[in-house]
Amino acid sequence: MGTKRGNDGSSQNRKIKKFKIATGFLDPGTSGIYATCTRRKEKAAISEMGILLEEKIEELYGESEVADSDVDEAGSIEDEVAKELAQLKKNKDDQDKKQLLKAIDLQCECVVFFKTRKPVNPTTLVKAIIDDFSNPESKVKRTRYIQKLTPITYSCNATKEQFQKLIDQVVEPAFKSDQSYKFAVEVTRRNFNTMERMDIINTVVSTVMKHGHHKVDLKNYDKVIMVECFKNNIGMSVLDNDYSKKHKKYNLQQIYEAKFKDEEK
Repeated sequence: MGTKRGNDGSSQNRKIKKFKIATGFLDPGTSGIYATCTRRKEKAAISEMGILLEEKIEELYGESEVADSDVDEAGSIEDEVAKELAQLKKNKDDQDKKQLLKAIDLQCECVVFFKTRKPVNPTTLVKAIIDDFSNPESKVKRTRYIQKLTPITYSCNATKEQFQKLIDQVVEPAFKSDQSYKFAVEVTRRNFNTMERMDIINTVVSTVMKHGHHKVDLKNYDKVIMVECFKNNIGMSVLDNDYSKKHKKYNLQQIYEAKFKDEEK
């Protein structure tokens, strides 16, 4: 009698094939998601993260459904042609789907990155994952090595001119409103020395202040502006106050720990 293979291993192997791994710097104009992970477990984190993101992308953005029924032996030539065209379309849709997600090897300790492309919105995608993990009804811990997730709406080369354009593109729309917001700026720099941290913060703050009576508040903010600097790339996104108040700064490990502590109480 043959030995039955475990579902976890075979399923994981199939999933890993659905996204590509590329080595190199992040290109300007990149959208995606940073994830911190356990030291020396970057490859395992990429596999783990890829499966998690892929499943959520399918849930949020759906799959192309193409009719693929068998043609009867007595079917016409037109039926055969229709079947071939349907298969070609299905192959194209599958290829397009694969390209929505791409793992980038940053060669950086404890950090991995997944590049996304439209229609995937990194902020929406990460928020959906965090909501799932925060659900008290969810008892299964689906990650082992992934820690904190940070979505990047868009990115640019690390020059002052390009950074200002990035702020105008990502941050301004969130603050162009009659409503006044309290906000904070959170900066992370890795292998990055092009711009000083305070220069980055001051540039963001001064731009936001031009568009209303907004106020910096590092604790009780309505919005937080994320700035992720890596080598020669700067990425940005704007998140709501659930980021820290409810969702532990998008740290999956801390979300799980807090959930089970609440159960014990």
